[in-house]
Amino acid sequence: MKYAVVTFGCRVNQADSIGLERQLRALGGRPVPAADADLVVVNTCSVTATADHGARQAIRRIARTNPTARIVATGCYATRAAADVAALPGVTAVVDNADKAQLAVCLGLEPESTTAQRFGGGDGACGDTIRPGTAGRTGYTLRVQTGCDETCAYCIIPSTRGQGRSVPLDRLSAELDDVASAGFNEVAVTGVHLGSYGRDLRPRQTLGALLDLLDSHASGLTYRISSLEPMDCGPSVVDLVARSGRFVPHLHLPLQHASDRVLRAMRRPYTSDYYRRLVSDIRRRLPDAAIGSDIIVGFPGETEEDAEKNCQYLRSSPLTYLHVFPYSDRPGTDATRLSGKLPGPVIRERGRTIREVGASLAGQFRASQVGKVRAGLTIEDGSVVVTDNYLKVRVPSGAPDNQRVDVLITGADETVTGTVVGFASASV
Repeated sequence: MKYAVVTFGCRVNQADSIGLERQLRALGGRPVPAADADLVVVNTCSVTATADHGARQAIRRIARTNPTARIVATGCYATRAAADVAALPGVTAVVDNADKAQLAVCLGLEPESTTAQRFGGGDGACGDTIRPGTAGRTGYTLRVQTGCDETCAYCIIPSTRGQGRSVPLDRLSAELDDVASAGFNEVAVTGVHLGSYGRDLRPRQTLGALLDLLDSHASGLTYRISSLEPMDCGPSVVDLVARSGRFVPHLHLPLQHASDRVLRAMRRPYTSDYYRRLVSDIRRRLPDAAIGSDIIVGFPGETEEDAEKNCQYLRSSPLTYLHVFPYSDRPGTDATRLSGKLPGPVIRERGRTIREVGASLAGQFRASQVGKVRAGLTIEDGSVVVTDNYLKVRVPSGAPDNQRVDVLITGADETVTGTVVGFASASV
């Protein structure tokens, strides 16, 4: 069986796609481009209307270029609008997020008892079939949790992924053993609501217990903490990143908006002042850290004053990059019922303004790193180094992928350039 997995959206979806790859490879599948595959699994996202549109376009394109392929849709869009997705050309099955870990069973490729034993319900170790480069990822994405119990007014994810569910620590430890044995050097730790890790487990666990497990794991793995809600990034997390040596100096902390009035309407459980103090402390403790954020523009009721507050804070903030999301209604969320919806051109203009701010912040950060030596990992046949503080540095080719290196940053215009000045040993 020749297969392809096409992934949209967040790192949680990327981690899920590694699990899908694991299932299909264990059944004898061979990965090929979607145009040549017998089976194409499209792992969709539904965080915005644009994400829905992208998934539809991809499915139509696959059906057009490979009309004999069996197209299977899964992920958040396929879960939220199963009938709409099933009606797209070429789609032969829609698999709900809740059944994604048993996709092979849902497609009749393997008996349930065998699949459950082999894949551990979708949260087991990576196994011999997964190596650096699988699903186009040099690093390994470790999903420790899925689902969310928060009630942000704009977010559809709790209804597409359900309540928060954590992977027990012993299973994560076993997965890390296999990840290291498979040759990975870096792990991105991810979850839908990462900070809620362990609240559903018995006995109850915490994010701190998870991070301690990672820090003490008997390997040379290093870790990149994925998106972490601001209220979950306490002093102990910052302390661990600052002192451990195993957690890279990179934190992604979604602000969503710098106006307290908008934050309340969004039902975000912190204030703009709390966020300011948090990221200022991180910058003080970790002067060269990458600090990223998500921003929603054009939320219902956002006034010119709110938009200006947002822009003013971001311009002066220590953030190093922004992911900007123009607000779009998600059917089933409370925000769809709010008054004060803004016209599309206003939302797009505010988005353009904040993207320009983000580009300026990113440029300032790149320039501040010129002349510094940073640790990193080679990707793209050794022609690019992703530094610990999340810069992609173009270097002369010469090292293989997945090689730990030290890189001197020599230039930082639109493309960051550098020279490899040292090599480190692998994790195994």
